[in-house]
Amino acid sequence: MDTMTPAPRTPLHLDVSFRRSYARQDSVAVLRNISLSGAFLELANHDLRVEEKINLTFVVAQRERKITAQIVWKNSLGAGVKFLPQNNRDVQIVDDLIYFVETKRMGHRGILDGILKKAA
Repeated sequence: MDTMTPAPRTPLHLDVSFRRSYARQDSVAVLRNISLSGAFLELANHDLRVEEKINLTFVVAQRERKITAQIVWKNSLGAGVKFLPQNNRDVQIVDDLIYFVETKRMGHRGILDGILKKAA
């Protein structure tokens, strides 16, 4: 894959917590889109620094997942993060999250299509 071409993004709205390496407690944010390589972390009034590493925690299908990420850019709305998978399990966590979001979206689309067909 060309490193200059961004990976396809999947939109989502997932509450996450994250901890900076030196912090004593978690902060909260929202993942707004995700790809296999990274995500947009939405949080206002932040002081995240580019190249800073954070540990993300989120829940998917009642299971808590954790992955390390690095801030690659930031603006007033949040920050772009690059996932730093340590092993294949970490890669699978991101892949599972994308699959979960896409499956949920397709399920809602199927329900909506069924309602619209009945109404027509």
